[in-house]
Order: sequence, then C-alpha cells, then structure tokens
Amino acid sequence: MDDPSHLLQAANDFAHYPGVQSDDSARDFLTRFPIQLIINTLQTQYDAPGLENTLVACLERLFKAEFGASWIPQNMPFVQVGLQADSQAVRSLACKTVICLLENLDNDYKVAARLITDFNIYPLLFDCLVYGTEQVVAVAMDAIKKLAYFPEDLEIIFPSAKRGGDTDIGIIVMALVVKIFSVSKSATSTIYSLDLLKLLEAEIRNANDTLVTLSVLQLLYELAEIEHGTEFLSTSSLLQLLSSIISNNSAKSILRSRTVMISGRLLSKENIYSFVD
Repeated sequence: MDDPSHLLQAANDFAHYPGVQSDDSARDFLTRFPIQLIINTLQTQYDAPGLENTLVACLERLFKAEFGASWIPQNMPFVQVGLQADSQAVRSLACKTVICLLENLDNDYKVAARLITDFNIYPLLFDCLVYGTEQVVAVAMDAIKKLAYFPEDLEIIFPSAKRGGDTDIGIIVMALVVKIFSVSKSATSTIYSLDLLKLLEAEIRNANDTLVTLSVLQLLYELAEIEHGTEFLSTSSLLQLLSSIISNNSAKSILRSRTVMISGRLLSKENIYSFVD
C-alpha cells in the first residue's frame, strides 16, 4: 500500500466507534481492508503519525468480535512475531490476541493447544512477562492465566515454569505459580502434582537473602487466601516449614511474624481441620 491514509482513517473510525462493534461491522471492515493488508501496513515502517497506535487499536477491536477472532488461527505467525516486537504496543496487542484466540476456541481445547505449541507461544508470553513494560506484563499474565483454564495447555505451562536460575526470574516464576494456583481447582491440582509448591519451599529453606525470603512468604500469604487451595497447602510440607520458622528463636523477627500471619490465615479457613490434625 503506497498511501495508508484511507486505511488509517477507516481504522481510526472503527477503533473509536462508541458502541460495541458487531460481527457485521467487523465483516464489512475486513471486506474493505483485508486482515493481511492491515498486518502488512502495521509491519511496514510508514512515516504516518499515529499509524501504529491506530492500527493496534483497530486490530484489538476486530479480534474482540467473533468474526474478527476467526482470522487469528490463520495469522499466528503475526502473533508470534508480535510477541517479540520492539514496540511495546505491538507486544501488548499480540498478548491480547492470544486471549481472544483462547476465548473463541474455548470449546476446542486440542486446536488451541496445537496452535500454542506449534507457534511456541508460551515461552514468548513468558518473556513478555519477564521483560515487558508494566502494561505488557499485565496482559501477558492475563493470557497465561487464560491458558491455565485449558487442560491441554496446563501441560505446556508448568514444565516451562521450572526454567531460569536467575533470582529475579525465579521470583517471577513463583509469582506465576501463585497466579495460576488461583485460576481453578484443576490448575491447583496440577501445580501440586508437579511439586511446583516445592519451588517456594526451597526458596524459604534457603534463607540466604531476607528480602527474597520475604517476597516468597508474601506469595505464600497470597496462596493462603485462595479457598480451594487450603487442601493442597495443608497436605504439603509447607505447614511443617512454617512451624519450624515460628519455633526457631534464631530466625529474624520479621520472618517469624510474617510466618505467623500466614499460619493464621490458613488456620482461619473453615475447612482447614478436614485436612490437618
């Protein structure tokens, strides 16, 4: 496209339409401007003010419509490249596109899992989680949590969650485990069966860095708030670990007080005595 001005104006009108864009609206727009044309224009370095932001906003609206989302499986290479883009706006769009894909394939787990695997989507989402801006991190986390609703995609997420020896990345991995722990009881069960709670236990036992230990205890405090997680937390060795910290007179007072708060939160659950003697 030599002159993107017509697309830019139409995309701006579509993106900022005050009401909900229907499938008919999306179909009409894509009849005038095919999806590949929009993507190619976004990926071309045109000297047009506001072009990237306008096309990103337009594609977000298009993919939220069922008809627009139906084009995502055919354009997974764009999603794959978008998750690695230098532009944070494009990376955010790619994360949101994964969410739209999953929301529109929620009755076909196998198709969703195959697309996520074939295009290496999860590791790219994880990189967005680690290296993205605050906005990208938020939507990458939303996309990963959406993945956790799909039984097939749980197998994609959790083996990869053990990667990374860097302390900061390790904390992010553990935070990811906590977030997905809250998604559903099946996700919680998968975390427990894969011994991913031991990532937190190992870091607490390590205790070489008080700030890191406090960060992990904060994650454990969040875990203790999740109602369906009580069974899994109380049947792990975490309770014994908490007890040992509380009874350790040489432990730092800030660690002991935080541990008491976590224990109190767990013991306040109505169903705790169904699992703990």
